[in-house]
Amino acid sequence: MINATISFDTLASLAPEAASAVASSPADAELAILESIYESQRRQRALTQRELAESAGLSLGMTNALLKRFADKGWVMLRRLNARNIQYALSPEGVAEIARRSYRYFRRTARSAAMYRDILEAFAMRAKRGGAQRVVLAGASDLDFILEYACERHGLTFVKGADPVKAARLAADPSTVLIEAEGDDPSSPPLPGAKRLAEVLVGA
Repeated sequence: MINATISFDTLASLAPEAASAVASSPADAELAILESIYESQRRQRALTQRELAESAGLSLGMTNALLKRFADKGWVMLRRLNARNIQYALSPEGVAEIARRSYRYFRRTARSAAMYRDILEAFAMRAKRGGAQRVVLAGASDLDFILEYACERHGLTFVKGADPVKAARLAADPSTVLIEAEGDDPSSPPLPGAKRLAEVLVGA
């Protein structure tokens, strides 16, 4: 069972990422709004409803409806400052709700990380058996630490975040496996001789 008395400092360290990202599900959007309100309290900066909508990737109408629902549940307190502006503040129940939702989110993330670890370990093992001695990751990836762990476990040298020129030079060595990180444009052609990380993860 989660301890709902998670500290404000802990929540503050988690809030900006989720609040700034466009939510991918209704639950994510609700969490983004709650975290944005918490962050505004921490910084003593009033938020407009439009800013809350943008943080959650929602329309103004949907954001307004969610705020009213949060108020009904006792998570958010609304105080009218003037004819046009309302101040939003989290109640202790609202802070506890962030803690519960953040816990569920990070538990899902941990499960995903374990799955990626198993996939990348199997990939590293196959590469080692195929005669590879080095894995080069071209570009930046959020999963680079998992790939690095898998390579170390199986005695492979890991080169992280290589630029395309350096990656191509290293890949000229037949004992090197070249992996291309997730790019902004998945339709762009991969580097010569490279396998995309996304393909590795789905077993392609």
